[in-house]
Amino acid sequence: NEWAIQQVETTANFAPKNKFACWYLGGLNFQIEHHLFAKICHIHYPAISKIVKKTCEDFSINYVSYPSVRKAIAVHLRFLKNLGTAHT
Repeated sequence: NEWAIQQVETTANFAPKNKFACWYLGGLNFQIEHHLFAKICHIHYPAISKIVKKTCEDFSINYVSYPSVRKAIAVHLRFLKNLGTAHT
């Protein structure tokens, strides 16, 4: 795939509506936008994310965003568990 599609499909956002997470993490909860627009100030990521998400929908590109930090951690732990048990 193209570089931008690869970035979107292999990355996930989390807690996009959590203002504390956005402030505390410096926008890194918007991982997709951070990878695509690394030189743009993170305060613009919430607005950019709406455009990126809509563009992904228009081109059938998988855009993953978890609603909370807890959900992102749970999905990640499940992924690691699956990796650890896949070859047994």
